[in-house]
Amino acid sequence: MINRIPTKKIYVGNVAVGGDAPISTQSMTYSNTRDVQATVEQIKRLHFAGCDIVRCAVPDMEDALALKEIKKQIELPLVADIHFNHKLALVAAEVVDCIRINPGNIGSKQKVAEVVKACKERNIPIRIGVNAGSLEKEFDNKYGQSAKAMVASAEYNIKYLEDLGFDDIKISLKASDVQRTVEAYRMLRPKNNYPFHLGVTEAGTLFHATVKSAIGLGALLLDGIGDTMRVSITGELEEEINVARAILKDSGAAPDGLNIISCPTCGRIEADLVSAVAEIEKRTSHIKAPLNVSVMGCVVNAIGEAAHADVAIAYGKGKGLVMVKGEVVANLPEDQLVDRFVSEVEEMAQKEE
Repeated sequence: MINRIPTKKIYVGNVAVGGDAPISTQSMTYSNTRDVQATVEQIKRLHFAGCDIVRCAVPDMEDALALKEIKKQIELPLVADIHFNHKLALVAAEVVDCIRINPGNIGSKQKVAEVVKACKERNIPIRIGVNAGSLEKEFDNKYGQSAKAMVASAEYNIKYLEDLGFDDIKISLKASDVQRTVEAYRMLRPKNNYPFHLGVTEAGTLFHATVKSAIGLGALLLDGIGDTMRVSITGELEEEINVARAILKDSGAAPDGLNIISCPTCGRIEADLVSAVAEIEKRTSHIKAPLNVSVMGCVVNAIGEAAHADVAIAYGKGKGLVMVKGEVVANLPEDQLVDRFVSEVEEMAQKEE
């Protein structure tokens, strides 16, 4: 497990963010929010995929008014994403669990004060969302679209809310490239103790978004930075959650499910390893216990790697071993190894869960 930097704990509905709470995953619907049925269907898909918090865009009043009916039909905490029009935030605050705004583009301090008052009355937090592509002109003109400009904007907006006596805050600092994103979060982290929402915005399609998010969010998580996160993908909603959970697991931030260790394909492999690993992934996808399992395809890697796994297959030519905690429990023909392996994994998972 990584050592996270301590932060203030806030609550988005029944989900704790920051402090000692697990790092939560988020996503955002792409339907018109006013289309209640389509939006609810997307939120339920996300819930089933393992999402913890969901956000909806609220560009106009019809969308804001739809939030009440949406909230009745879902279980996930609901965040309203609002820009420019403070009246939308006032309506949304009556039903949602968090408001995402950039105080700098809401308007006068009086308008921000009205939003703060509405959030205070319902005891809901505000997420200050800073995006490199939509910075206030004063910071863009002074620093350009840099990490320094993003941090300056965040500090300005934090003070904006603090001056109004509001500190139920979480912060995001998103750019479309990894370097600025990581630099901004690292620069701001020592300056306050508010929880951070991590993300590389506009990261692209599944392949590119996975790479960018794994590098950027993974680097921050290894630094102990981050309390909640979204992987932004141009694609299916569920993929955002799948990738986010994989990053959390493989960074050590939140062990969740099996860590499958398998050989790279090479000329030494003595079995159909690709098919075996694919079958194992499918048959063990329901397991949440944080186990290390190993599927090794040749004698060079097999015994050494397998000996250090919780459960392992060590393939040889036409046959192989199943090992549990380094001890051989079966010597079987190749076509029987996966069944025995999965059985051992399920038995160990039941003891761990």
